[in-house]
Amino acid sequence: MGYIGTVSEGKVILPPDVSLPEGACVQVLPLAQPTELEGLTAELLRLAHKSRDLPADLAQNHDHYLHGQPKQ
Repeated sequence: MGYIGTVSEGKVILPPDVSLPEGACVQVLPLAQPTELEGLTAELLRLAHKSRDLPADLAQNHDHYLHGQPKQ
């Protein structure tokens, strides 16, 4: 089983419900930090859930709705 913790003042802090025996051998692997693009993607997905009353064919005809081109 694995746990996710954070580094604070050079020490790994695990969640309060994690209890490992004293002297336990552990392996620490840093997780990749989200890039700026990943953060933007997450924010756009968060905002997408707020969209209401959009046409059912928006994905197929977005050029029509955005630029006035004929529907497909």
